[in-house]
Amino acid sequence: MASCGTMRILPSLQHFVSMFFELFRDAFFFIIILCARSSVSLQAENLFLRKQLALYLERETKPRRADDATRFLLALLSNLFAWREAPVIVKPETLIGWHRKGFRLFWRWKSRPRGRPCLPAELRALIVDMARSNPIWGEERIASELLLKLGIRVSPRTVTRYMPKSLGPWNGVSSQRWMTFVRNHAHAILACDFFVSVSAGFRILYVFVIMEIGTRRIAHFNVTEHPTADWTLQQFREVITGEQPQQFLIHDRDSIYSADFDSGPQAMGLKILKTPFRAPQANAFCERLIGTTRRECLDFLIPLNERHLQAVLQEWITHYNQGRPHSSLGPGLPEPGVSCYQVQDHGHYLPTNQKVVSRAILGGLHHEYSLERKAA
Repeated sequence: MASCGTMRILPSLQHFVSMFFELFRDAFFFIIILCARSSVSLQAENLFLRKQLALYLERETKPRRADDATRFLLALLSNLFAWREAPVIVKPETLIGWHRKGFRLFWRWKSRPRGRPCLPAELRALIVDMARSNPIWGEERIASELLLKLGIRVSPRTVTRYMPKSLGPWNGVSSQRWMTFVRNHAHAILACDFFVSVSAGFRILYVFVIMEIGTRRIAHFNVTEHPTADWTLQQFREVITGEQPQQFLIHDRDSIYSADFDSGPQAMGLKILKTPFRAPQANAFCERLIGTTRRECLDFLIPLNERHLQAVLQEWITHYNQGRPHSSLGPGLPEPGVSCYQVQDHGHYLPTNQKVVSRAILGGLHHEYSLERKAA
């Protein structure tokens, strides 16, 4: 793939015009001489000039350096006669080198990059900076961030070309039949699950999350050291108010979800969908949420205690709901702010009257980007 940097294939425009004018003048005089003079006259003039050149060489005066027009003309004329005895001020190897240089310049021009223009240097530098500042982001996440926050529409495949190598998470492939049902009823389904986190004192803390599959929004979370069925049921009472359109609840077959527990959500109007044994992908959206929380938050932080973990997850979930683009939403945000709807599509160029502002999340683990009007 050709580099997008500025490559000087030919000299400057002014030098090229001067070289072309000299070649045109020499070609014009060459044609006039061929048409107006006989071969005997040309041979006599050639001998006369050679005699003068011999006198010039006897004085051992160093000739001036040949310019590009002279080199090109000598290399071109060398194809019309046996030139190996003719060079006087240059060596035959030098003339061959000029010919090779012209051949390289020709094929460099012939193989110049074609197709779509490269992204502006400012945008390429921004993509590299976003990839390095957020090493666990993939090309789809960066493309979504550019579209939703900065109004710059770039294909994820284009972002991949400018990202540093070996960056970005692996996107797995989920199931088909069960996922078809879940996608068709996504806006009416809640999913919940537990996962654990180990504190700095090696205490095991349990995190309970409830998410809306349709919007990918984390509706509720809480942390405890001793989870019980009553405590878990209380989390649902804080979320389900009867005004939401949810009709189904997906959870696994953990012992904490007892028959008494299921009666609580059912009384709230939810139908329980239990996943099969040892089939975590049946609750793939919640499992993916837990994996994302680990890869983008908990794998880089060590909670000191339950209160610290609560504060970390609170900041991360706010970022997850309001600032993290989700490719499954188009891309989009679970809770889009007013500013996201005001972002316009600027193509591949940043607005001239605005600048990109980044806000650090979790001490710089992630960054949120937005446009801000430049000071006058």
